[in-house]
Amino acid sequence: MIRVNQIKMPLEHSPGDLLHKTAKILRIEPNRIEELQIVKKSIDARKKPDITIIYAVDVKVQAQEKVLAGCRSNQVQAVVHRPYQFRMSGIKPMQNRPIIIGTGPAGLFCGYMLAKHGYRPILLERGRCVEQRKADVERFWQEGILDPSSNVQFGEGGAGTFSDGKLNTLVKDKYGRNREVLRIFVEAGAPDKILYEAKPHIGTDSLLSVVSRMRKQIIEWGGEVRFEAKVSDLIIEQGHISGVEINDSEKLQSDVVVLAIGHSARDTFQMLYDRQIPMEAKAFAVGLRMEHPRRMIDQIQYGREEHPRLPAASYKVTAQTSYGRGVYSFCMCPGGYVVNASSEAGRTAVNGMSYSGRNGDNSNSAMIVTVSPKDYPDTGPLAGIAFQRKLEERAYRIGRGTVPVERYGDYREAVTGQTAPDSEIAKDYPDFKPAVKGAWQMAPVHDILPDELNRALVEGIDLIGHNIKGFDDSGAYLSGIESRTSSPVRIDRDDTGQSAVGGLYPCGEGAGYAGGITSAAMDGILTAEKIAAVYASVC
Repeated sequence: MIRVNQIKMPLEHSPGDLLHKTAKILRIEPNRIEELQIVKKSIDARKKPDITIIYAVDVKVQAQEKVLAGCRSNQVQAVVHRPYQFRMSGIKPMQNRPIIIGTGPAGLFCGYMLAKHGYRPILLERGRCVEQRKADVERFWQEGILDPSSNVQFGEGGAGTFSDGKLNTLVKDKYGRNREVLRIFVEAGAPDKILYEAKPHIGTDSLLSVVSRMRKQIIEWGGEVRFEAKVSDLIIEQGHISGVEINDSEKLQSDVVVLAIGHSARDTFQMLYDRQIPMEAKAFAVGLRMEHPRRMIDQIQYGREEHPRLPAASYKVTAQTSYGRGVYSFCMCPGGYVVNASSEAGRTAVNGMSYSGRNGDNSNSAMIVTVSPKDYPDTGPLAGIAFQRKLEERAYRIGRGTVPVERYGDYREAVTGQTAPDSEIAKDYPDFKPAVKGAWQMAPVHDILPDELNRALVEGIDLIGHNIKGFDDSGAYLSGIESRTSSPVRIDRDDTGQSAVGGLYPCGEGAGYAGGITSAAMDGILTAEKIAAVYASVC
């Protein structure tokens, strides 16, 4: 195959136009291209409002060497496609079927790969299947009835199921795991475009059915998926895992247990600590969700408010403050919603979510600041969890059980004592109001975070506003608390993927080795590879 990079096309173009432009670069007639596959597609808005679409494509032609010799362009190179390979070199027999704790991306993909290759894993999920979980989440948003085992954080698919399904990752991938994750998603019903879009996403509504299809495939291959099966204890004998206890009663034997818990499984972290599983507190980030009108963000990013060929605009912003803390955007949701993502009674946490169409009235992202163990009032491996809980209790209290919301101008004035200028958003978008899944009310959001973090956020947002006109508008909304950005704990593992307890494989975001759907899924695949390097399949 021949790869042609940096093909610049106008916003208004057809597939035929792309074919002709590719042929022109290769200096051949279009009919000589037997196959054209889009490898990457991105939007170049540097000269807004003149938007350019940038492609990389792979093409198949006859007499490839002759074509390569004739085009003489640094945009063109020969490529050899090497599909991902799952290698099974293990010979050690398993005494029992492997157990995977958790069905978030890490557990789901680990189970998928093991099931596909004959290991017949048993997946244990404390929450419910996505079909029932969706109903539980909707009931919580509409009626305020929280199910502590089935919510935005817990249940099949993990926390990412209700956060837009963003699939971009910064993880380097020389083994093809990233591409394999996307390929499996497409095989399970995700749109083909996630294979080539620069910022792929599935959308919460579509991700639900994708996760369901993956579960059914695991079962078809001989795996088992059990819901409302909370692992309440580990069974350890002579330094090696020998099984798990489920729901404080049932015991299930296995010499291979994958610990793919989510970052909100606080009671499980406590159990692991009590069991003296080596772990440590780690840095993560906290902050607030910030909302702007979607059309305003489109105007800022594209130089135009709406266009049928352009998706809702996204952004990624960062600022370094005088407090020595970086402030940056996280989990940006174009055309999305702030969601009540709480999982514990008396504590409020928020997240962001978009549906596949990304056509909501507002766009939001978390504006967050990194915190480390030195910021935690407590010490020990679970100090970050205690810190999260205190912030969430404040958010619950000031919001009286609902999501607390405050205009940025009021927040800024409370933090700095400086009166904010009049809002341009209020003039240009008079119907702008918070887009929140779950009950919300105006409240003093500035009372949630410690003073130093509040001041860092204000300085960071203002700095960003100097570069992106209107970002720091006093009419933007803040809500909180965004406390579940990543795991506050890392569970130790060695080069074989195992804990100090043999046969126990910490995996994914909750264990501290990933940050997002794709990286967690990749770590799940990696863990399956580690297991297959030691053990023979059990079929």
